[in-house]
Amino acid sequence: MQEILSKLRKYEIQIRKAVNTYMQGDFHSIFKGSGLEFSDVRDYLYGDDVRRIDWNVSAKGQGIFVKEFQEEKEQTVFFVLDVSASQEIGFQKNKLNLAYEIAGVLALSAAKEKNDIGLICFSSQKERYMKPQKGEKYAYEMIFNLFKLKPQSTQTDLAQMIIYTLQMLKRKSVVILISDFIGENYEHHLKALAQKHDLVMLQLFDKQEIRLPAMGIIPVWDKESKRTIWVNTHSRDFKALQKPRFESIQQKLQEIALKNNANYLAISTQEDFVPKLLELFKKRKHKLKKNYAKTF
Repeated sequence: MQEILSKLRKYEIQIRKAVNTYMQGDFHSIFKGSGLEFSDVRDYLYGDDVRRIDWNVSAKGQGIFVKEFQEEKEQTVFFVLDVSASQEIGFQKNKLNLAYEIAGVLALSAAKEKNDIGLICFSSQKERYMKPQKGEKYAYEMIFNLFKLKPQSTQTDLAQMIIYTLQMLKRKSVVILISDFIGENYEHHLKALAQKHDLVMLQLFDKQEIRLPAMGIIPVWDKESKRTIWVNTHSRDFKALQKPRFESIQQKLQEIALKNNANYLAISTQEDFVPKLLELFKKRKHKLKKNYAKTF
């Protein structure tokens, strides 16, 4: 466990250095507030943006007033992890351990920014829930809980996982959903989650899932159904199904992100996830600027 924590600490330091170096200090945090909150009105001053005029208040005849806003600085960052058996797939590193590492790095980063952090681990049932709290100590407690977790169910129910998240989160939060998104009938609920919260979807995959080497007829252990399936890896039908399934899921998630102002990122178990997270930071920075512009 000490080795895992040391590794996570190294990743977090690497991310912060990269952010400061490549973004020249003008990007404060991936977890910066996703919008502006109305604060008050004041008298109009020469040079104020006319789009900020509060016409309802000004119509009362007491003068011209403009709206003042304050940035949302502190918020809840909620991690929703798929811990079903399909997440245990991976050659060098399985998707589940990758999910734990990513959640650990981001939890530490969020805690340093004084945000509340919370956690839901789900398979076909709730496996672990940690209510939102502040502090780096709580982030490390979360990491310990993740790596000690032994899921009771091997099945997947993404729809129920998202419904449970919607029921638990009453105020708008940054929701970081980490899964391989292999499931059925969850798209409608995912859209609802994106519309209510600031959603970040991290799709984990292993290259073996997309292109399994041709090894003849081999036994494959299905972790969710707990049975052996014999697969002909030379079969054209088998090869034709592998990549298109992944691409179909990827396209579906990208469309949901685009239409609902969410973020999407695919991460392989074979790659360094830190550069991918940095790319996510840049996208979120651009999204925040767009949201600011839309306010006025």
